[in-house]
Amino acid sequence: MSTPVPPRLEFLAELSVNVQAPIDAGPAPTGHRRIVPITGGTVTGPSLNGTVLPGGADFQLLHSPELTELDARYMLETGDGALIHVHNSALRHGSAADIARLNRGEAVDPAAIYFRCSLRFSTASEEWSWLNHVVAVGTGERYPVAVRIAVFIVR
Repeated sequence: MSTPVPPRLEFLAELSVNVQAPIDAGPAPTGHRRIVPITGGTVTGPSLNGTVLPGGADFQLLHSPELTELDARYMLETGDGALIHVHNSALRHGSAADIARLNRGEAVDPAAIYFRCSLRFSTASEEWSWLNHVVAVGTGERYPVAVRIAVFIVR
């Protein structure tokens, strides 16, 4: 057997996603549910630039005081007008105190939070169709009114 070769990561862009206060549905039998509206943002990188369009949302499930599962869906518009749908699945983990502060909209040092995600893209644009065929991963940072995600294509 040969030794497995790990995939390479290629930086795609940084997403700065603006968010509003969450809509909190409260604890339910399956977990504490919240929806965080996405109001816009920017996309900047060597391969992808544009804006995050308003109208998306991050559907959150707080599994415990330390662990949150994120399921964000939103649209990007490139500089040339192409639309790219993003489905971003993530896990965010930290101490109960730090996660509680994040959930209250307070600032927390990003180094204290494990925030990793997997992104899939979908577009009808011929120029950007290569995004339909890749998996991306990212690291996230949550701020009071925005989320910053560094996105890397898995090669």
